[in-house]
Amino acid sequence: MKFIALTLLCLSAVSALSFLRKLPNSKPGARIVGGQQASPGQFPWQAAIYKYTADGRYFCGGTLYNEQWILTAGQCVIDATEFTIQLGSNQLDSTDNNRVVVNATTYYVEPRFDPTVSLRHDVGMIKLPSPVTVNDYIQPVRMLESMSPIYKGVAVETAGWGQTADSGDIVNDLNYVQLKIIANTECQSYYGDQFFGSMTCTEGANYNEGFCFGDVGGALLGDVPVGDYKIQVGISSFISQNGCESLDPTGYTRTDAYFQWMHNISKYG
Repeated sequence: MKFIALTLLCLSAVSALSFLRKLPNSKPGARIVGGQQASPGQFPWQAAIYKYTADGRYFCGGTLYNEQWILTAGQCVIDATEFTIQLGSNQLDSTDNNRVVVNATTYYVEPRFDPTVSLRHDVGMIKLPSPVTVNDYIQPVRMLESMSPIYKGVAVETAGWGQTADSGDIVNDLNYVQLKIIANTECQSYYGDQFFGSMTCTEGANYNEGFCFGDVGGALLGDVPVGDYKIQVGISSFISQNGCESLDPTGYTRTDAYFQWMHNISKYG
């Protein structure tokens, strides 16, 4: 337990867009806080999402749910007019032949999503115009229908192109970081009544590792109890107002709590 003053997220005074990375009209500059660079094909479900709204362009992470759907955070889709989505490459700006870029306009947000107070039910999905071709570099993420292994002390990881520090820009190369789940009671001691059972929190395995602005919407990944593959157990959702570099835990929406909604949207949406 870290002995610091209680830190509330205070979202009532901050719009959900505050956790996204607003981009200038330029290419990304020169990650995940405390992470390391990913290898090609290490995260074949990873999606880079450029969200366009009436007031600008924002950057988010996401995952390929199936061949025609992207799973991300609700704050990464709400109020969007269009999306540009990149799959298949670890680099945002390169001549990588594995990269696939798709434009989309159709999205769904969990009907109960609260974008202004708690970020509860922070789940969204984007429908691609047509299915993408699966290969070694583009593959849907795996999930469990229920009882995801996200208990205290469980090792997890997340990846993204977000800032590596509180100040800076998104980065060109995909990075990932090893984390561990903390107890719900510990997370609630930081975020008070804005933490719900459909959420989970992590802390760095060593120091202050975690996700930052630009990583919202990306996957929190755990090891399946039986087998040798990763499953998505969460969606990157919120950070402390003390910043990405603080020792405060980072927060996620649990995917097992919304499995049926995601399944229905991808089937009937």
